[in-house]
Amino acid sequence: MNRTLRVRQSQTVLPFGVGAVFDIQGESFVATGVGDWPQKAKQRVESPRLAGRLGVTGFYAAPPTANERFDSPDAPGAPYIRFPSWLFCGACRRMRRWRIADEKPGQPPRCPSCSPGRTLAPMRFVQICAAGHLSDVDWWFWAHSRREAGERRQCGEREKLRFVVSERASGLEALSVTCTAKGCGASRDLLDILGTHGMRCSGRNPWQRVGEATECAVPVQIVQRTAGNLYYPVVHSALDIPESDAPTSQGDEELAGRVREHDLWVSLCRVAGTPRADVFRTMIQEDTGADDQLLDALLAEETGQPVPVASSGPATAPASPDLSREEWAAFTAPTPPATRDFALRETTLGLGQETAEPWAGLHRRIGRIVLADRLREVRALSGFSRVSPDASLVPADTARRLKWLPAVEVFGEGVLLTLDKDALAAWEGNPEVRRRVAGMRADFDRSFQKGRLQALTGEALSPRFVLLHTLAHLLIRQLSFESGYTTASLRERVYARPEQDQYGILVYTAAGDAEGTLGGLVQQGEPPRLAETLLRMTEAAAWCSADPLCAEHTGQGFGNLNRAACHACALLPETSCETGNTLLDRALVVGGERVPGYLEPIVTAARSAAVDALEEM
Repeated sequence: MNRTLRVRQSQTVLPFGVGAVFDIQGESFVATGVGDWPQKAKQRVESPRLAGRLGVTGFYAAPPTANERFDSPDAPGAPYIRFPSWLFCGACRRMRRWRIADEKPGQPPRCPSCSPGRTLAPMRFVQICAAGHLSDVDWWFWAHSRREAGERRQCGEREKLRFVVSERASGLEALSVTCTAKGCGASRDLLDILGTHGMRCSGRNPWQRVGEATECAVPVQIVQRTAGNLYYPVVHSALDIPESDAPTSQGDEELAGRVREHDLWVSLCRVAGTPRADVFRTMIQEDTGADDQLLDALLAEETGQPVPVASSGPATAPASPDLSREEWAAFTAPTPPATRDFALRETTLGLGQETAEPWAGLHRRIGRIVLADRLREVRALSGFSRVSPDASLVPADTARRLKWLPAVEVFGEGVLLTLDKDALAAWEGNPEVRRRVAGMRADFDRSFQKGRLQALTGEALSPRFVLLHTLAHLLIRQLSFESGYTTASLRERVYARPEQDQYGILVYTAAGDAEGTLGGLVQQGEPPRLAETLLRMTEAAAWCSADPLCAEHTGQGFGNLNRAACHACALLPETSCETGNTLLDRALVVGGERVPGYLEPIVTAARSAAVDALEEM
């Protein structure tokens, strides 16, 4: 029977982007590099601002197709190849190495030894290394690696293997790989399969040709093909804002003038994109104080094309470029710019002359409310890493010949919420608040994620970032009940860099289909719905089912980067959070032991009002 194996176009960046292994209908595939994409059918995705930050010429989306058959080399769409190539039959237990020549488009692999042919299943384990390589486990080596009488048994038949199940044991100990070559019989169970076993790295990924393999001395690890450390994508995103109308501060203009007047500016423009440029960049930045973002923008303007930063060392996961400056300026402009894909309108909490608590306190702590009826976001995949997020970066084009990146565009809506500047400044100045964030900052400075997240947090982790980030999580969780969207369909953008005078959050739809523009999110931002949502959010956040353990925690989550935040109260799906569910603290929002929360007076007033109402009944 023919099969229909589908992957939506939006999934070709995340979660099924280049290098990702995924199961579908009992089969397993890996997404190949963009160098293997059909060149004529791919669609261009426009995002000059993001392209300039990443130093590429542009972006392309995978060719759309309603019926992607990953086992057909002539299929349209982003190509996927079968991986692992080692398969086994569930009936006769014979193992077979499947090759591209064995594929029959539209049909799953069948066992040639059984009648009728049974569908072959992929082996569960693969091997990876920190250099980003992925390959099959050398099952022949594994079967013959069990030492007997001090010697390793070997034979010349490398593909006569069986995947045997024993009834005398359980778990991985019951599974073994056995050589069926005449006179051999070598066998080894899978009890200690996970980890390193002295196997050599193939030096390439499954879609790369043998001639593209490199010498790799990095130790390999055997993991399950669905393991979390097998694939860490590096995805960048930018909102499509009208650049020509985006306000630019006077300080930026003065800084740009100092850069252009620098003695080394002409020299930098001549060698931009080469290893020599790093020296000139560093000297100009030390003398003028310009950041990478401004310098890259000026170089792109001067040379007429994006200028990538050269690097002579091994590629590692880059820090995300700071794209928040222009977005924040566009959202907070007195007259917001408007285009077909960027439509804003300002509103209020709608409390009017309400002077009773907790509404009056809420009004004093919330600033502007901006509704985005139409947003366009571009998400681009620059590469991926394996074993660890800070391991070597494998580019989306493993051949390193192309100057573009795979991307998708998503249309949606959103709500921008800002805090009151004076109330925020007073709260940030509290010694207890600063002391609590100082502990988080110490953990953050020791984390490998610091370089990647500094574009969001600024030079140093500030109280306002933790506050706004946690507030965004709590708001998304509450809006998922109010608006009809799932939490995975909502995303956050945190604008909290003190040096750029940012103090707001954007919650917007992230679905890659029609669900992203249904209007439910903007409707929840209309008065008085948002005020009621914020009140219910603070009341819900004041108590967690894991309290008091959660509220009193001094470090939880990955790298101990969270405080009072767990799955029961503040965490979101990974696709919704910019920082991977880190740098969260519910106590900074609703208060905790000796720590004043920014919205703590709202919680106290709401509880008092509820008690008074009960007494009057």
